[in-house]
Amino acid sequence: MFYPLIRKLFFSLDPEMAHGLGMGGVDFLNRAGIGCLLAKPPPHNPVEAMGLTFPNPVGLAAGLDKNGEHVDALAGLGFGFIEVGTVTPRPQPGNPRPRMFRIPEKQAIINRMGFNNKGVDQLLVNVSTSQFARRGGILGINIGKNFDTPIEKAADDYLICLERVYQAASYVAINISSPNTKNLRELQKDEALDALLGGLKSEQTRLAEKHGRYVPLTLKIAPDLDDAQIRSIADLLRQHRMDGVIATNTTLARAGVEGRPNADEAGGLSGAPVFERSTAVLRKLAGALAGEVPIIGVGGIMCGGDAVAKIDAGASLVQIYSGFIYRGPGLIAEAAAAIARSGKSRALL
Repeated sequence: MFYPLIRKLFFSLDPEMAHGLGMGGVDFLNRAGIGCLLAKPPPHNPVEAMGLTFPNPVGLAAGLDKNGEHVDALAGLGFGFIEVGTVTPRPQPGNPRPRMFRIPEKQAIINRMGFNNKGVDQLLVNVSTSQFARRGGILGINIGKNFDTPIEKAADDYLICLERVYQAASYVAINISSPNTKNLRELQKDEALDALLGGLKSEQTRLAEKHGRYVPLTLKIAPDLDDAQIRSIADLLRQHRMDGVIATNTTLARAGVEGRPNADEAGGLSGAPVFERSTAVLRKLAGALAGEVPIIGVGGIMCGGDAVAKIDAGASLVQIYSGFIYRGPGLIAEAAAAIARSGKSRALL
């Protein structure tokens, strides 16, 4: 009940400044042992997917904690799993500021962050100090390429990151769908994606043998795909026996926010306006996959009913980001409870 007041304060500030203050506040309350003031616990509703057991199907999407600096505090809010990143082999500042813009009347955000992060080595230092993964929490690590790595060498960056994060991750997410790194979405095309997935799966096999532990690989795709592209991606996911797919990232479209302040800013649109587009891609992908690959549904979840709709469309798990900004930590338990009440949780091993 406090969040609407907190949000009013935060929304009076620059979005990146507000983000930093908000994460600092969550950390403080967690250290003080009173994080429970922010959110009630979600119901226990275990879901089996990718060979992992998730205590509830509501996770945090990548982007909120790019450097893995707030894992324990965020986990204390009730997330069933946490995904950190996107992280790149080398630190990089991202795109020039301002690079994040709110459209409050539409519960939307546009960002062109550009994979700003402190690099994979610092992320590993940060997550090594968290208790979440040590206690069995599911930690996804989302990896990408550096902005100055040529697209034809992009696979090298993904392979570097995969090797570095393998032992620290419960699963690894391959981000080829951000609209804010030049040419990155070219990797979603048939030949490029086939080669990338083949290399990553080969490295996964090598690392599993080396470490005696299999870490699932997921692919994060864009919502701006036509039916033929969705079918092609589904075929490659099955062919390479990928462990999961995340549908979807932000959109370049501006449907639903036309004419609003900030709507013409460059970058990816997230929040309520992307819900229908993202869910449509999810539904078509689920049909093409026919249950062979688990799907994590993300994009525009602003209430419990939205989370259930993602499950109905074919997702096994869901993630939130913009909804967390607009609705606050209460959305976690609301979404988890709605899925539990629906009785529609999907178990895909």
